[in-house]
Amino acid sequence: MSEANDRNQGIIDEFHANAGVVGGFFEGKPILLLHNTGAKSGVERVNPLMYNTDGDRLVIFASKGGAPGHPDWYFNLVANPSAEVEVGTERFPVKATVLTDDDERARLWERQKADHPQFADYEAKTDRQIPVIILERS
Repeated sequence: MSEANDRNQGIIDEFHANAGVVGGFFEGKPILLLHNTGAKSGVERVNPLMYNTDGDRLVIFASKGGAPGHPDWYFNLVANPSAEVEVGTERFPVKATVLTDDDERARLWERQKADHPQFADYEAKTDRQIPVIILERS
């Protein structure tokens, strides 16, 4: 298992042990667990992600810490938009939609940067536009 996978598994274990609350870098931040299907493998993947809300919708951001490429989970959601999330102790199905409306994307992205300034740092590290994805209960 890679270092990133080990780190994610530790966060997932802590999330489950503490009803969705984790410490460390994510302490005090809204975290969900995204369960998605691998685009190539067809295997379920689980990723802890920071999120925001927009009404009843959950909003996630494919920042990958400002890396030059999108995270694997992004490609999984593009290929298979039906997924599940865990928020706190609740697990439910969602449909993922990558925002293509520039105004809506900008509104949600700017709010995320204001709420969590590290996202502005991620944006500054990369030349790519960081995708904003809406998760709606299905």
